[in-house]
Amino acid sequence: MKVALDKGQFGPWALVTGASSGIGKEFARQIAASGINVVLVARREALLAELGRAISQEFDVQYRALAMDLSQEGFIAGLADATRDIDIGLVVSNAGTGNPGEFLKLDRQLLQATLRLSTMAHLDITHHFGAKLAKRRRGGIVLAGAMGAENGVPLMANDGAAKAYVHSLGEALHYEFKPLGVCVTVLAAGFTDTAVLGKFGLDPKTMPLKPMSVEQCVSEGLSGLRKNRSKVVPGRLNRIMNALVPAFLARTLEADLLGKALASRPAPAIARAGS
Repeated sequence: MKVALDKGQFGPWALVTGASSGIGKEFARQIAASGINVVLVARREALLAELGRAISQEFDVQYRALAMDLSQEGFIAGLADATRDIDIGLVVSNAGTGNPGEFLKLDRQLLQATLRLSTMAHLDITHHFGAKLAKRRRGGIVLAGAMGAENGVPLMANDGAAKAYVHSLGEALHYEFKPLGVCVTVLAAGFTDTAVLGKFGLDPKTMPLKPMSVEQCVSEGLSGLRKNRSKVVPGRLNRIMNALVPAFLARTLEADLLGKALASRPAPAIARAGS
């Protein structure tokens, strides 16, 4: 079920990073369904333009497609310049990547680029656009995290650590920004049915728990934002597991699931940190 957003509070424009596929693409669609114009940011320009045209025709909104690699230092200057003339009331900082594998077998430069994308990009975007939202005294920020990141995620150690930073940043800013009239919500999603699962070697049809649809994940995230919740774990079963399963057991289960998946997948192509 899609969530209607108040254009007066969260419009007239929204910014969505990592918008070319998966959760980011669905955020763009559901936000546009509320009549809010969207700035779409990711590396793949053709996919952004295709999405922009589709939602523009379906929901009668404007769009901007900005092809940027947010793992590159200094990207925020270009993003700030490209959005200087529009009033952005909602920021969805969703760009990220997953590079599963044993920590010592992963390339250090790849780990560093991933860390820049999954921490520094959120920091730069939140600091720049947060100041603008605070000045207008209304609006919202959604930061994409991951369920259980605070516990550590074996075979995704760097990725999980980065998401733990996002969780801490977002929940602290929820407190700081609330008196400024700005909502801040961390979306701590569990396994979601996106193309990233294939990168992990996971098949949604054979996973012990069926992954959540992007539609449900995003709608619960936007519902939490509208209610100004500091953190949303979408999915009732995910919330139960997150609350009741001890951290050591969660690590063991994730290591077993990812370990089996990685062992059975074909040799991957050279990965890069991007969105």
